[in-house]
Amino acid sequence: MQEHSLAIAIPAYKIAYMAVPKAGCSSVKAALAHLDPGVTIPPEDEITVMTWHAIYPTVRYRRRAWHNLSDHWRFTVVRDPVRRMLSVYTNRVVQLRDLHMSRKLRDRPEFAHLSRDPDPDYFFQHLPEYMKGSSVIKHHCLGTKLFIGPRPLQYDRVYKTEEMGQLARDLSDRTGQPVEMRRENPSEMKLTLDDLAPQTIDAIRPLLEMEYRHLSEYFENPLK
Repeated sequence: MQEHSLAIAIPAYKIAYMAVPKAGCSSVKAALAHLDPGVTIPPEDEITVMTWHAIYPTVRYRRRAWHNLSDHWRFTVVRDPVRRMLSVYTNRVVQLRDLHMSRKLRDRPEFAHLSRDPDPDYFFQHLPEYMKGSSVIKHHCLGTKLFIGPRPLQYDRVYKTEEMGQLARDLSDRTGQPVEMRRENPSEMKLTLDDLAPQTIDAIRPLLEMEYRHLSEYFENPLK
């Protein structure tokens, strides 16, 4: 298991990973856990998607801690900012019903006007308030930079979520072990920018523009 509390690392293979919420991190953590000799995998009927996050908590980037792993093969996985943002709604709001789990949203009068079952336009137009009222929503909406660091990125390889198959092959080559990269937490519904009202897109545009600037080497901003 990881020996550095500020990163996900497998010392046995000198591999280190920085996870980004809603960018395939459940799948990557599951694959790493099966490789890690320091991890005991629970029985199959006891495993949930949260199993992998308990083994490898997602942490924020800390330059010094990451530098201390410079002798490891360091990688991360990033996702198109629009797709990442929309998946917060489809997975966390609709599928997992996180808004119903928040005590703040339930108990504090300043959040009483917020729907617990919002449509996507309402949710994104009120995103700052939902982030204040739900730590889970906030965690999944925070900018990628907080998790992988500023540019220039300090990684041996940055994968896009579309390249998970290549990541599995690379991990297998480095460890000499078979690696399966299963989709551990997929959204059950699909949502695109075309499904959102123009004023909704305007509401999330500043956050997305910051994300696309940070990841400009990997993704084209469709909102220009």
